[in-house]
Amino acid sequence: MLTCAEIVELVNDYVDGRLDPETHARFEEHVSICPPCLAYLAQIRETRAQLARLAEEELPEHVEEALLGAFRTWTATG
Repeated sequence: MLTCAEIVELVNDYVDGRLDPETHARFEEHVSICPPCLAYLAQIRETRAQLARLAEEELPEHVEEALLGAFRTWTATG
């Protein structure tokens, strides 16, 4: 089974449908029994949906840098 840290690393590939079938199944197995990772997946999907609604010029550079910095320092336990 995948760890929570692996879920964090794979979440974008999962949402984009880029995981191989075995990893995809392991990802889904993990999030089916791990409420924090399921919540993280939902947050990523919602964040991506909201960001897709913004035109590139609507996101100030300082906001983008702050978001990227927050994601870089985020860690999961497990």
